[in-house]
Amino acid sequence: MTDLASLSSLDDPVRRRLYEVVCERAESVGRDEAANAAGVGRALAVYHLDKLVEAGLLTASYQRPPGRSGPGAGRPAKLYMRSDREFAVTVPPREYELAARLLVQAVEADAGGNSQAVLLEAARRLGAELGGRFRSGVADLDGVADLDGVADLDGVADLDGALAGHGYEPRRGEDGVIRLRNCPFHQLAEHHRDVVCGMNLGLIEGILAGLGAEGLRPVLDPQPGHCCVAIGADQPARGRSG
Repeated sequence: MTDLASLSSLDDPVRRRLYEVVCERAESVGRDEAANAAGVGRALAVYHLDKLVEAGLLTASYQRPPGRSGPGAGRPAKLYMRSDREFAVTVPPREYELAARLLVQAVEADAGGNSQAVLLEAARRLGAELGGRFRSGVADLDGVADLDGVADLDGVADLDGALAGHGYEPRRGEDGVIRLRNCPFHQLAEHHRDVVCGMNLGLIEGILAGLGAEGLRPVLDPQPGHCCVAIGADQPARGRSG
């Protein structure tokens, strides 16, 4: 199992920490930065970072320091980013993604749109249930980083835990909008954009309702490298993407 071999490389605590450091950054990470953030020596960091590239968990690129080019500029620095590859291991083998694709195709085949309306309502109900579990005093949020600048008000403080707990990787931008660095339904959304992004929006609407997070509204606002949904106050929808 290729996926199992790749994921098993994260058993090493240093390697796992370096992987987490790279994944936490929106931009590519250099060797020195990764080593400092992980609290290990540069040589050890280089070894493990390159092993993560070999495993397909990270990708590597080369870039010269800003403002330096031409002869005498020095060697380009090696930078690392999280790979776009997805890894899934089930023992014994299961085909949950295949089942999801079949269900989405069935919804798409309903020309009347009733199936899509039912899916949207089901997503909102499930989202409300999930959000309710993360209200203060209900969920154990240890180890989940708070969103920068989110106040403990109207359930908003629990929003980062609810989103991170389901794989969305929320980050609050300088504009105050919460954007999601990962789409848990990325593969489905790539091929069934309208249905999956609409379902995703309904799910997050339900999470906000379950948290009682008043004053926030999720909208479809696709950005490169992010989930199609953004959460802010009266943000205009610009289209759909996975």
